[in-house]
Amino acid sequence: MEEPQKTISIVTNCWNEVENIPLFYSRCRAELAKHPEYDYEFIVEDNLSTDGTREVLRRLAAEDPKFKVILNANNFGHIRSPFNALLNSSGDAVLYICSDLQEPPEMLTEFLRQYHAGYKVVCGVRSDTKSSRLMEALRDVYYYLLGKFANQHVVRKFTGFGLYDRCFIDALRRFHEPYPYFRGLVSEIGFRRVEVPFVQDKRQHGVTKNNWFTLYDMAMTGFVNHTKLPLRLATFAGVSIGMISILVALGYLAAKLIWWRTFQLGLAPLVIGMFFLGSVQLFFLGVIGEYLGAVWTQVKNKPLVVEEERINF
Repeated sequence: MEEPQKTISIVTNCWNEVENIPLFYSRCRAELAKHPEYDYEFIVEDNLSTDGTREVLRRLAAEDPKFKVILNANNFGHIRSPFNALLNSSGDAVLYICSDLQEPPEMLTEFLRQYHAGYKVVCGVRSDTKSSRLMEALRDVYYYLLGKFANQHVVRKFTGFGLYDRCFIDALRRFHEPYPYFRGLVSEIGFRRVEVPFVQDKRQHGVTKNNWFTLYDMAMTGFVNHTKLPLRLATFAGVSIGMISILVALGYLAAKLIWWRTFQLGLAPLVIGMFFLGSVQLFFLGVIGEYLGAVWTQVKNKPLVVEEERINF
C-alpha cells in the first residue's frame, strides 16, 4: 500500500511586510517545487499590520487554498505570535522562517537532506551576516554568556530558523508558556539535532522591527527562563563586598593607629563607597524584578494571542 504524501508547513509571522510577503511566497514556492514528493501549507500570522500587508495576505489566500492566514486582533509581538503560528501547523515537517527574507528559503533543500538523514530538529545557524556587524558582535557576547550560564546547551547564533519534525511540535504543545523563549525550548526539549550554517541576508525591503528594547526583552527572557545564576550572583556579590569592606575598614584602622595625628579619612572614600554599594543594590533589584516579572507573566496565564480571523483553515 502506497504511503500518504507528507506535508511541509512553512510557518512565519509578519507585521508591516507588504513588500516582502509576495517575494517570500514566490521564493518559498520555487523551493517547494524542487520537492514534488511533499505537499505543503503556509501558516502566516499577522500582527495587525497597517501598511496593506493584510490585503496582500488575503489575495494570496484567495489564489492558493493552501496559504493559511491568522489575523490577530492586536499586535502580540515577535515572541508570542510566531509561537502560536507554530502550534497551528499540521505538517509532518515544519519550516520556521522569518518573512523579511534575511533567512533564505533556499535552505529548505539542505534542511530536508539533514531531515532525511534522521535528524528531528535541523537548526539554521548564522555563519556570517550581511547586516550590522555591531549587532552581530553583541549577539556573540550574549550567546557566549548564555551558553556559559544556562542549565542546558543553547545553540549559538540561532534564532529559531530551521526544520522541525512533527514529534517536536507535539512536544512543544506540552509547554504552556505564555511568553516562550523558543530557541531555549529547542535545547530543552531535545531530540536528535544538527546545526546547518547559512549566511544571513540583508533585509529585502522596509526597516527592521527590532529595537534595543525588543532585543533586551528577548535577551532577558532567555536568561530568566534558562538560568538562576543572576539571582545567586546577588548572594555572592553581597558576601564578597562585605569581606572587602571589612578589609578596607581594618586597613583604615591600622593607618589611623600608625599615623594618628596626620592621617585624615576624608569624605571621598565614603561617598564613592556609598554610590558603589547603591549601584550594586539597584542592579540586583533589577535582576530580581526580571524574575518577578516572569512569574507575574506566568501567573496571569493569558492566551498567546487573540485571533480576529482565520483564512483557509
